[in-house]
Amino acid sequence: MTALKTKKIDKKHITGGETDGGITSSYATNDGIKLKVPYSFFGSIYDKAEEKAVLAAMKQDTLTMGPKTAEFQKKFAAMCGVKHALAVSNCTTGMHVATQLFDIKEGDEVIVTPNTFIATSLVVLKEKAKPVYADIDPYTYNIDPKSVEKLVTKKTKAIYVVHYAGLMVDMDPIMKIAKKHKLFVLEDCAHAPIAEYKGRKAGTIGDIGVFSFHSLKNMTTCGEGGMITTNNDKFAQGAEMLRCMNLSHWHTDQKSWKYGSNIKINKESALDYWLPSHFDVESWNGHWGNNYRMNEIQAAVGCCQVDKIEMLTEKRRKIGQMLNEGLAGIKGISTAYEPKGYKHVYHLYTVCVEKEELGATRDDFMRVLYKEEGIQTILHYQPTFHFKGLQKMGYDQDQCPNSQKFFYERETNLPMHPRLTDKDVKAMIKGIRNAAEKVRNGHRA
Repeated sequence: MTALKTKKIDKKHITGGETDGGITSSYATNDGIKLKVPYSFFGSIYDKAEEKAVLAAMKQDTLTMGPKTAEFQKKFAAMCGVKHALAVSNCTTGMHVATQLFDIKEGDEVIVTPNTFIATSLVVLKEKAKPVYADIDPYTYNIDPKSVEKLVTKKTKAIYVVHYAGLMVDMDPIMKIAKKHKLFVLEDCAHAPIAEYKGRKAGTIGDIGVFSFHSLKNMTTCGEGGMITTNNDKFAQGAEMLRCMNLSHWHTDQKSWKYGSNIKINKESALDYWLPSHFDVESWNGHWGNNYRMNEIQAAVGCCQVDKIEMLTEKRRKIGQMLNEGLAGIKGISTAYEPKGYKHVYHLYTVCVEKEELGATRDDFMRVLYKEEGIQTILHYQPTFHFKGLQKMGYDQDQCPNSQKFFYERETNLPMHPRLTDKDVKAMIKGIRNAAEKVRNGHRA
């Protein structure tokens, strides 16, 4: 299968024409379809706790990287069960910091899944390294460890896994491969706060985990935000610098201080808070950071969201289980999969259409489901190497058949957020059953 050419479509039919973020900020349409269950772009629940926290943070003297950020980091680390949690502006910037901490540079290769947002590859490309794409498991939609093993070369420096939809990757074989070849492992946990694999939480198994608090995610900090997790003290120290322009503190025992000629060095002056200056700057392993800080309002909301994460997750899991039960037995429709020993947190609820069994294509099914049943679904994710920029880099366009078939022929994602009601879930189940029956009998929208 080769990369599909995209038609030019009027933006207003995708985003309502009112958002600069395009598909990253809205799935609204202006096509006149009356929806029973639209796809929401807000994945959490806010109430008076967040409102109160925001107002309190706004009254602080410090509005960035202050006491609420420190509290949020502490609470998040405790939630995950890791030594260090470091807040950043978003998941992408957090993964960029991790890429620098791994000292990934030009000539290095990083094995990554193609079934992910562009950010997972972008942070590798930014360091002029090469993403190498491993295919996915057709049942979990996660990176397939068997595919990873075949791609390791002398240039391979790391494996970047993505816990797609809230179901964790099969991490034991990934870590075995990493240990054998001395590779770093990054967990892209954008979909997976408090997801579990054999009793271990997302972001605690690899060398570094990175989480997203975008508005779509299971917990969100005012639309953007991210968190780095690690048990490695050195990585934590480096992340502190790289997320904040390589700033560090001067130390009172540092012999390299050079004062102006009018300053006398003695024990008393060494204790003055303004001497020798506010901060020092140095590279971290040859890498220079950026301003990837989180502000206090985001962190204040994050503290509230950590308090709610168990409740938010249970709501998602209940909805996921209702859908699994309600959609069971529909010929040609595959429901979400949760292997034994895993805890799926249902960031996405992915339904797959098996056209040979259904007797119709995924797109035929989606059209009827949307236009006639009022259920809006969306697609995630086009194989990364099919984007124009990577095509120009010479990537084989047919290298991951499972991933390609998944995106272009099989998958669609139902509305999934903790505010869905039983009525909404029943409407989705009924709509899918009706749409499947219609297209099976030859009907097309």
